[in-house]
Amino acid sequence: MAGTVRLILAFHNHQPIGNFDGVFEQAYEDSYLPFLDTLEQYPEIRFALHTSGSLLEWLESAHPEYINRVRTLVTRGQVEIIGGAYYEPILANIPRRDRIGQIRMYTDHLQNLFQTDVRGMWIPERVWEQSFTGDVTAAGIKYTILDDHHFRAGGLEPEELSGYYLTEDEGRLLSVFPGSEHLRYLIPFREPHETIDFLRHVANNNENPIVVFGDDGEKFGTWPETYRHVYEDRWLKRFLTALQENSSWINVTTPSETLDHVPPRGTFYIPDASYREMTEWSLPTGRQAELSRLSHQERHDDADWENLKTFSSGGFWRNFRVKYPESNEMYTRALGISAQIEELEQTLGKEHGVLQQATRCLYRAQCNCSYWHGAFGGLYLPHLRNAVYASLIEADNLLQSIIRQDGPWVDYSLGDFNLDGRKEVLLSNHRMAAFFAPACGGQMYELDLRNCHTNLLATLNRREEAYHQTVIDHAEHLREHGEQQEEQVNSIHDLVRFKQPDLDRKIAYDNWPRKSLIDHFMQPNLALDDFHAGHGLLGRQSEVSYEGTILPGEGSVTLEMKGRAEFSGAEVEVTKSVTLSEASPNEVQIRYQLDGLPLQVPVHFGVEFNFASMPGGASDRYYYDTAGMQLGTLDMRLDLKQTSRLGLVDEWQGVDVSLESSQEADIWTFPIETISQSESGFELVHQSVAVVPHWQFAMEDSSPWIVELTLNLDTSLAQARKLAEMGSERDTSDNQVPVS
Repeated sequence: MAGTVRLILAFHNHQPIGNFDGVFEQAYEDSYLPFLDTLEQYPEIRFALHTSGSLLEWLESAHPEYINRVRTLVTRGQVEIIGGAYYEPILANIPRRDRIGQIRMYTDHLQNLFQTDVRGMWIPERVWEQSFTGDVTAAGIKYTILDDHHFRAGGLEPEELSGYYLTEDEGRLLSVFPGSEHLRYLIPFREPHETIDFLRHVANNNENPIVVFGDDGEKFGTWPETYRHVYEDRWLKRFLTALQENSSWINVTTPSETLDHVPPRGTFYIPDASYREMTEWSLPTGRQAELSRLSHQERHDDADWENLKTFSSGGFWRNFRVKYPESNEMYTRALGISAQIEELEQTLGKEHGVLQQATRCLYRAQCNCSYWHGAFGGLYLPHLRNAVYASLIEADNLLQSIIRQDGPWVDYSLGDFNLDGRKEVLLSNHRMAAFFAPACGGQMYELDLRNCHTNLLATLNRREEAYHQTVIDHAEHLREHGEQQEEQVNSIHDLVRFKQPDLDRKIAYDNWPRKSLIDHFMQPNLALDDFHAGHGLLGRQSEVSYEGTILPGEGSVTLEMKGRAEFSGAEVEVTKSVTLSEASPNEVQIRYQLDGLPLQVPVHFGVEFNFASMPGGASDRYYYDTAGMQLGTLDMRLDLKQTSRLGLVDEWQGVDVSLESSQEADIWTFPIETISQSESGFELVHQSVAVVPHWQFAMEDSSPWIVELTLNLDTSLAQARKLAEMGSERDTSDNQVPVS
C-alpha cells in the first residue's frame, strides 16, 4: 500500500581468527552487549543477526549467557539468524567444495545452537560473482543481501531498488536483497530523523517498497567515538523510538517474513562486484589514486558525475592477490591443503576424524581479513597473517600424520605452488617445511616451524598506498595548525588520525622482496643507512632466474640453485645449496659458492634473511651474540663487525633462531615497518626483522669464494609449553564432574 515501507535491519558481527582476546572482549563490551541490552527493550523491533563463526566460537566459550539471550530473542520471534560460510571467507578466495562445505557446516551449527531454521546467508564483504549462486543454493541457502551498488552497476535505476530480485545459475534460484548504501552512511552517523525522512521519501514514491540496511555491528560502539555517540548520547534508543513512533507506516521486519509475503520484483543477473569502497581498494594503487582525484574533482564540476560513476565498476576483488603477493602466498598455500584433503577423502572418506580436524583448520585459515586491505588493517596486521599460517601449518601437520609413519623423515616436492607459471620447490621434514622460488632469485619465501605453527617468512613488503598522500598532507596540516578536535562522529572512511607522530617521515618502499636467501652484490663500503634506504645495489640479483636441481641423499635432500650475476665486467656464477636432513631436523644448511669473480677487485656480497612473527620493542624479544649476551630488542638497528653468529629470540612465542657463518661477517639488522591504515587511524606496524650478513674481500686467485651458513631453528621452549598446556588440560578434564 502507498505510503508504507518494509524496513529490514540486518547486523553483521565479526572478529577474525587471530585477533587478540582483549579485542574480542572490548568489542563485546562496546558493541555486542550494549546493542543487545538496548534491542531487548524494544521487542516489537525485529531484526536479522549474522555472527561470524570465529566470533561465535569465542562467544560460546567466553559469554555463553549472550548466546542464551539471543536464543530467547529468536524464540520470541524478534531475531532472525542469518548464516554464512563458517569462518567468514571471501567466496572468491576459496574453492567451490570449500564454499559449500563451510556454508553447510555453519548452517548445521546455527540451527542446533539456536533451534531455528537458517534460510539466508551473509556474503563476506559482499564480494559477489554470479557463479556463486549455484554454490550458495547447493548449500541450502534461499536468500542473501548485497549492496545496491551491485544492482546499479548492472544497470538498474534507483527507483528499481526498493524490492528484492531472483537470480539464477544452472536453474538454481536465489533471492537477493539490495542493501542501501545511503542508509549505511546515515546509520548511525546522522540523526535518526534523517533516516525517517529518507524512508518517508521511499514510501511515498514506490509501490510496497522494501529498504534494507545491512552493515557491521561494530559501527555501534567499537568504531572510533561511536560508543559515546550510540549509547551515552542515546542515538540507538532515539533511533528505535523513532521507528516505534512511525510504526503505522514503517514495518520493521525480517528477510524471511518479507520473502513469505512479498513477491520478487523480477529476475536480475548481478555483475561481479562488492560494496563500492571495496572495488576502489582492489584497484592498483595508481589507478585508485586517480579515481579518488577524479571523484573529488568531478563531484563539484559535473552534475552528471554521480550518474556516470554508477557505470564505473572499480576493481575486481581477486586482484588483491596481484596487488599483494603475500595474499597470494596464503591463498595458494590454502589451495594446496584443500587439494590434499580432497585427495585423501577419496580413499579414507569424509568421516575420517583427522581429516575432519584438518578441514576445520583449513576453513579457519580461509577467514577473509588477512587477504586484503582497505580502511581496515587486514593484511597489514601480522597477528592476523600469523593466525592464517598457524591454521594452515596445523592442517599440514595433521595430513602428514596420515601420510607419514611415526619417526624422522625428510622429503621434497616440485610444483607451481604459487601459481605464477613457474616451478617452486618444497623441502620438508618432521620439524619444518621450506618453500623456494628458483625463478625469483632463488628466494626462500616460506619457512614453517611445525612445533609452534609459525611461518617465519610471513613477511610484508613496504609498498606505496594511495592513502600515503593523505598521511603526508595531514602531517603538514598538523605541523601548521596542530591537532583539531573532531566535532562529529565520522565514518571510518572519512577518519584521519595518527596513532604515532611523524608517520609521514617513516614512509618507505622496498625494491626487492623481504624474504630470505635474497642475494646482493653491493657497492664497496656501503653504509647501513644507505642499504636500508634501498641504495647501493649492483644489479637486481633478486630478479635473476636460478636453475634448480634436487640432490637426494641418505636421510637428507639438497636443493642446488645456480644463477648468473654481472659484476665488474665479469659474469659470475652464483651457486647456493640448501639442505634439510633427518639427523639435524632443526637446521637449514646453506652453502654459497661464487665462481668467476674478477681478480683484485673489491667484492661486497651479502645474503638477506627476514624473520616475521618476531616483533620488536619488548624485552623478551632480543638479539644475542656469539657469547649469548643480549644485544638489544628486535626493533633495533645493529651494525655488527666481524662476527660468526647472531641469534634472535622471541621468548613469548618460544622461538630461538640463530645464524652461523663459516667466515666471519659484518651483520646489519633493522626492522621492517609499514605505515598502514586501520579503522582507528594510520599507524606504524612492525612487519619483520631483516638480518644481512655481508662480506667484503678481493680475490687473489681464480678459486671459488665459498661460505657456509647454518640457520638453527630451536622451538624447544614452544614445545615444552605445548606439552605443559596439554597436561593441564588433561588434569582439568580428570577433575570434571559429569552433570546428568
